[in-house]
Amino acid sequence: METAKNHFFSDMGVMLGRSMRHIFRSVDTIFTVCVTPIAMMLLFVYVFGGAIETGTDNYVNYLLPGILLMAIASGVAYVAYRLFLDKQRGIIERFNSMPIARSTMLWGHVLTSVVSNVISIAVIILVALAMGFRSSAGILPWLAVAGILVLFTLALTWIAAIAGLSAKTVEGASAFSYPLIFLPFISSAFVPTESMPAVVRAFAENQPVTSIVETIRALLSNQPVGNDIWVALAWCLGILIVAYAFAVRAYNRHSAQ
Repeated sequence: METAKNHFFSDMGVMLGRSMRHIFRSVDTIFTVCVTPIAMMLLFVYVFGGAIETGTDNYVNYLLPGILLMAIASGVAYVAYRLFLDKQRGIIERFNSMPIARSTMLWGHVLTSVVSNVISIAVIILVALAMGFRSSAGILPWLAVAGILVLFTLALTWIAAIAGLSAKTVEGASAFSYPLIFLPFISSAFVPTESMPAVVRAFAENQPVTSIVETIRALLSNQPVGNDIWVALAWCLGILIVAYAFAVRAYNRHSAQ
C-alpha cells in the first residue's frame, strides 16, 4: 500500500512539474487572466462606484470578492484548453501507455490551475491594495478566505476538465467559462440584491456566487458570516464532487477508446 501511494504521488509530481513548465514558459497567460478582472475593478470603482449605493464608504472593499471569483472563472479556462490539446495531440494515450498512475495526468492539470490562480489572485489583491482596499481581518479569517477560494478553484477546474475532455474544438473547450465569468454580475458581487427586480433577485440570492461573495466579504471585514459560509461550502463541495465524478468518467471514456 505504501509503495502504491508513493508511486501515485511521485507520478503526480512529475505531471504537476510538466504542467507548471507550460505555465512558466507562457507567464503571460497569468497576466492575461488578471487583465479583465483588474479592468472591471478599475471601471466599477472609478467610473460607476460613486453612483452605486452599497452601504459602505469603500466600494473596492465591497467589490473585491466578486472580482476574485471572476478571475478564477477566467483562469480555469486554460485547463480546458490544455487538456483539449493533450487529447487532440494524443498525449493522453501516450501517457496511458506508460507505467504511471493514470489519474495523475488529470491531477497535474488541476493542481497547476490552483497554483496559477493563486498567483493571479495575489496580483489582483495587490492592485486592490493600491486602489485603497483595506481589511481589518486577522490571520484566521484570511486563511478561511484562502481555503474558500482554493475550494472554489478546484470546483471550477473539474468543470473545466469536463469541457476539455468532451469538446470537439478548441473554441468549444474554452467557451464553457463565459457563463461562469458573467455569473458574478447576477449576484451581490457588484450591487446589493435588494435593488434588483424580484425574479432577478430570487436567482441572484440563490446561486452559488452570492453566498461565496457574502462569506468572503464578511471575513475580510471581520464581521459575522452567519449561515452564508455553510451555504458557500455546500455549493463548492457539491459542485466539486459532481464535477469530479463526471470529469473522471469523461477521462476514462476517452482513455478506453
